[in-house]
Amino acid sequence: MADDQHDSSTDMKRAEQMCESASSDSELRKRYTKVKREPGHRIFVNRSLQLDRIKFYGFDMDYTLALYKSPEFEELTFQQVLESLIELGYPEQICEFVYDRTFPLRGLWYDKLYGNLLKVDAYGNILTVVHGFKFLSGHEVRQTYPNKYVTVDDRIYVFYTLFNLPEIYLIACLIDYFSTVATYTEDRTAVIYGKNILSFRAIFNDVRNSIDRVHHTGKLKEIVCENIEQYIHRDEQLPVLLDRIRSHNAKTFLLTNSEYWYTDKLMTYLLTDKMDDSKAVKRDWKSYFNFIIVDAQKPLFFAEGTTLRNIDPKAGSMKLGSYPGELQENEVYSGGSCEMVSKLIGSMGKDVLYVGDHIFGDIIKSKKQKAWRTMLVVPELNHELKVFHEKRELFNTLESLDTAISELLRSFDMTSDRRPDAVTKIKQKIQECTHELDMNFGLLGSLFRTGSRQTHFASQVTRFADIYASTVVNLVYYPFFYFFRAVPQLMPHESTVDPEEPLRFTSWGDEKSQMDSLDRRRSTFGQISTMTPQLTHSLSIQTHPDLPLRVTHDHDDDGDPDDDISLIESNGVLEYRSRITYTPPKRKMEETLNGDEDEHSHD
Repeated sequence: MADDQHDSSTDMKRAEQMCESASSDSELRKRYTKVKREPGHRIFVNRSLQLDRIKFYGFDMDYTLALYKSPEFEELTFQQVLESLIELGYPEQICEFVYDRTFPLRGLWYDKLYGNLLKVDAYGNILTVVHGFKFLSGHEVRQTYPNKYVTVDDRIYVFYTLFNLPEIYLIACLIDYFSTVATYTEDRTAVIYGKNILSFRAIFNDVRNSIDRVHHTGKLKEIVCENIEQYIHRDEQLPVLLDRIRSHNAKTFLLTNSEYWYTDKLMTYLLTDKMDDSKAVKRDWKSYFNFIIVDAQKPLFFAEGTTLRNIDPKAGSMKLGSYPGELQENEVYSGGSCEMVSKLIGSMGKDVLYVGDHIFGDIIKSKKQKAWRTMLVVPELNHELKVFHEKRELFNTLESLDTAISELLRSFDMTSDRRPDAVTKIKQKIQECTHELDMNFGLLGSLFRTGSRQTHFASQVTRFADIYASTVVNLVYYPFFYFFRAVPQLMPHESTVDPEEPLRFTSWGDEKSQMDSLDRRRSTFGQISTMTPQLTHSLSIQTHPDLPLRVTHDHDDDGDPDDDISLIESNGVLEYRSRITYTPPKRKMEETLNGDEDEHSHD
C-alpha cells in the first residue's frame, strides 16, 4: 500500500513537472496529440463536454445519419439542376458541363454583384478570389476589393452546407461559359448578349431557385430512393450507437427538415434489420428514437417555428389541427419550434447534445437560441487530416518562415529606415509554400485554412461546435462517462514570451516602490484617512475581500452543482490544495478609525 502511495505521489509530481515545462503552443500540441484512438475514429474538442451530463441526443438526418456518397450524389444533383436551367432558357450547350469534385469547397462566399467566389478568413479578409474558373491576381483583387475585405450582407451569400457543392461548381461553370464564349460580352457586373443583360445576381438566383426546385419537387429524392445503395452510405455501427445511448438512460430524437416519406425511406435502409431470406422486418427504425420530428424547417425551428402537427405513419399524411399535448414515444411529428419541443420533452438546454452537418442551420442556431451542446459532422475531415498529416513538413516550413521574419526584424525599432531585403524573399517563399500546401487539398485549398491563416468556416467551427468529427458513429468509440477536454489555448502574449526570459518592466499599478506595493489589492484611500472621526460604538465589518481557498470559477459549465472537487489530503495519496500562502486578516472598522495600525496597514 505504501508503495502504491509512493508511486501515485511520484506520478503526481511528474505530472506537475510536465505542466510546468510546457511553455509553448507546440509543446502543448505534442502532449495533447498522444492519444490511443485512430485519427479516423477521433472526436475533436473545442469546448469541454462531459457526456454523462447529456440527457438528450438529437440528430439531423441528411449528411449526418444519412451520409450521401460523394461524388455520386453531387453529380446527380448537378445534372438535375442543368436540366432545370435549360427549361429557364439557358443554352443547351451547358449540358456538356462535367462535375469536378476537386473544385467546390464548403464555406465559400459568393459576391452577387461581381460574380466572384470568395474564400475569406475569420475576419472577412479575402484569401482567394475566383471568377468562373479564373483565379484573380492580387492586383485584380484590389481593383474590385481595395481593402481585400468584405462583410456579410445582402450582396454576399455563404455556402454553408454540403448540398451547396454542386451549386458552387455550376455557378463557376456558367460564369466561365458566359465570360469566354464570343457571343457574350462581359460587363463588370453582368454579361450582355444582343439587347439582353444577364447579371451575375440573376445567374445566382436562377441556380439557387433551380436547386430548391429540384429538391422540393421530389424528383431528386425519388431517384435516390430507387437507387439508395448507390447514393447513401450505410454504417453498421449506427444502430449500435443509438441503442447504446438509450441503454444508458439518455433519450434520442430525430430532428430533420426532410419530409416523412423521404425520412422513412432513408432511415428504413439505415436502421431496419430484416429476417434472413425474407422481407419481413425484425425491428422498425422508429424504435431507435424516443421522439421524431420531420419538416422542422430549420433554422426557423430555432426561432418562432411553425405549427406542431401529428403525422399518421401508415398514411404518411398530417392529421388535422395542431398537436397540443406532450410528445409521445413512437409517434411522428411535423414542424414545431425549439422552445415548444424543449418544454414538451423536459429539456433544460445544456442537457441536449445535437449532432448535425449544417454549421448555420444545425449548429449556430441551436447554440445561440437554446445553448444546446453541439457536435458538427464534417465528412471532409478525413481528407483534411490525411493531407495535413502527409504534408505536415510544408506547414512546419510555413511556421519556420514566419519565425524567420520575426527574428530578422527583432533588432529594429522606429529609428530604422530601411527594411532588410531578406524579408521580401521570405514573403515570396511563404506564398509559394502556401500555394503548394493548398493544391494538395484541392483547387481552392483546405476547408479550414489557407497557409497559416484559418478560414471563416474554421472560425465558426471553433466558436459554435463544442465537438466535431468526420462521422456521428465516432461516438461509439467513447464511453458515456467520457470527459471531452478542450486543448488549452494560449494567447500570443502567453505563447511567445520565453519563461526563462527576465521581465524588465513595471506592471501597471506598480509604479510605487516595492515597500509601498506589497499587496496590489489594497486601496490607497486608507493612507489619507488618518484624521477620520472616532465612533463610540463597536461595529465589526470586513474591509477587504479574503483570498478564496476554494475553486471559484465555473469553467466546465456542464458540471453537476452537487459535485465538490475540493479534495484535501486524507492519506497522502491525493491532494488538491490551494497554493495561496497569504490571506490578509479581517479587520474591524473600529481599529482603523481609532488609528490602531498593524503590520499590514500600509499594504
